[in-house]
Amino acid sequence: MASLLNFAYKIYQCIVLAPVVVLASAWAGTTMAVMCRYMPNPDWWGSFASRWWAKIIMRASLLPVKVEGKLPLFGRGLGGGCIYVANHQGAYDIFLVCGYLGAEIRWMLKKELEKVPFLGIGCKRAGYIYVDKSSRAAVKHTYQQAEKALEGGASLMVFPEGARTRDGKMQPFKRGAFTLADELQLPVVPLTIKGSYEVLPRHRDGKFITWHPLTLTIHEPIYPIGKGRENIEYLMKESYEVISRSV
Repeated sequence: MASLLNFAYKIYQCIVLAPVVVLASAWAGTTMAVMCRYMPNPDWWGSFASRWWAKIIMRASLLPVKVEGKLPLFGRGLGGGCIYVANHQGAYDIFLVCGYLGAEIRWMLKKELEKVPFLGIGCKRAGYIYVDKSSRAAVKHTYQQAEKALEGGASLMVFPEGARTRDGKMQPFKRGAFTLADELQLPVVPLTIKGSYEVLPRHRDGKFITWHPLTLTIHEPIYPIGKGRENIEYLMKESYEVISRSV
């Protein structure tokens, strides 16, 4: 029976899910590209389009989602004015956070995603930041973009591992997000993602997804304890430990 259900799920992905992903991506990218350029409050439009893009794909994937914890209230309102950091298990991390976190956020995305049809230009106009690691000057420019967005009151979403895990285990965090939090004295909100590695891990890109429940846990904010190296290490260590305890 299990093998029959698995086969049927693969057929469903070809006939239903794949077209839904294409159409939802075209709609979301176009909406962000147009509305974020010509309408006020691009953060809202970016979050609106990305939230429904993600929810449509998640529902079409038939994956159950559970959200634990609540958004903090500070900055510009519910869930605003902070840096969100999460473990990076697989491709479905983005759908899970976009669709179910509930906050208006700007993403820090790898540069290659800028070439994705529709979504690439849409995310750029929504103020999302593409991380360019091609040179020191490019890295510095990326950092300045993120700092400017945070100074303007936006919240950022970062995967501090830098890339999806290859084996399901959390990798060490990089300092970038926590350095920004230190310089601007912003809270860090850890998020724990569970189940995404089982759905579609890095080594299975371009292949069928596997049915598995997903959980997004929103932890309590971690506030700065000062400024400088000690604070950066504290924010990074505390975030890693909070997330790893829930994986």
